[in-house]
Amino acid sequence: MDEFIAKRLRVYGKVQGVGFRFYTVREALRLNLTGWVRNRLDGSVEIQAQGRTAAIDDFLHWARIGPDSARVDRVEAIEAQVEDQSTFNEVDTL
Repeated sequence: MDEFIAKRLRVYGKVQGVGFRFYTVREALRLNLTGWVRNRLDGSVEIQAQGRTAAIDDFLHWARIGPDSARVDRVEAIEAQVEDQSTFNEVDTL
């Protein structure tokens, strides 16, 4: 079954200052996901992604590679609560 789910991701590597958030928003919108992306003070990127299971799976695959300008060393993904989001956008650094 292709249910609506949410995942919280932390992406580590060379993921800040390389357009990672821009490309994350673009990929999430392409997959019809809602949620947000933000830089973390430790140099990682945090993502809340919500959508159909198949789209989330595709997004996780993309996040493990990232855009050409980035170097992804690892991605941690956990189940998350679905938030009230109508689109996918960048939010303030935490």
